[in-house]
Amino acid sequence: MNFRSEESKKVITYLLFVAPALVIYLVIIGYPIIRSLHLSLTDYNVYTNEAVWTGFKWYTKMFSQSEFWMALKNTMIVVVVSVFGQIPIGFVLAYILYRKLVRFRGFFQGMVFLPITLSMVIVGILWLKMFSSVGAITNLLRLIYNDPEYTIGMLSSKTWAMVPVAFALLWIYTGFYMVVFLANLQRINPSIVEAAMIDGASEAHIFLKVIIPSLSGVVVILTIFAIAGSLKGFDLIFALTGGGPSNYTEVLTLYMYRYAFTYFNYSFGSAISMVIVIMSIILIILVRVIQRRLTGPKEV
Repeated sequence: MNFRSEESKKVITYLLFVAPALVIYLVIIGYPIIRSLHLSLTDYNVYTNEAVWTGFKWYTKMFSQSEFWMALKNTMIVVVVSVFGQIPIGFVLAYILYRKLVRFRGFFQGMVFLPITLSMVIVGILWLKMFSSVGAITNLLRLIYNDPEYTIGMLSSKTWAMVPVAFALLWIYTGFYMVVFLANLQRINPSIVEAAMIDGASEAHIFLKVIIPSLSGVVVILTIFAIAGSLKGFDLIFALTGGGPSNYTEVLTLYMYRYAFTYFNYSFGSAISMVIVIMSIILIILVRVIQRRLTGPKEV
């Protein structure tokens, strides 16, 4: 009985410590979600502050719009670039630094990490200038093709407009993932790597049997982080393309912003925001399921 009493005291103590943070979380995160869900099921008039129940009217309208499917496609492109671009490149750069394969490692690390310290709006404007008709990228292509009049016009092309967005996303976030991977690589016991090398293990064997298993947990965390960041990304694309041309680079957050704060249709904007929330939950659950399939039921 004493043992159970002590355990109960511990549980109560834990709950008391967690309760304030939980209350703050529910107020800051939970209430807006519930409020958005309610607004998405009504026809809210921003001028009279009246809301008429309409059920799934806005969801039906949203799913019938080609604009939504374009924004959804672009959002998934951003997710793919983040998960399969930023994270792998960040890991490769971190591994190069960890294995000391380059000189001036501190300078190299600082230069790669620098973009994440900049304002997203500044980065958007920077890449906008680089891809303009007189920008560095365009001039480089003119040198390659030996044509002083050459211009690809990516930012005005419906086919290529997402390319500058992808480059900007890779440039700004890769350094962050590199630093996180490098910090976790440096936590690996050097004696394990040295023992493997003494036993005659190749670089590939050490990489597959020692390095990768040690980083499986952080890969999952960074994947969730990348997905969440991709789905809520707004400022970079807004500054770079504004969703153009003809909404061909518009993502779900820009789509939501346009209806909620340009057309003042808060109900429709709330419906879009709920789709973003549901997508976030589904993708994160999918990542966790894949993790459990690969590593077993135990947490890393």
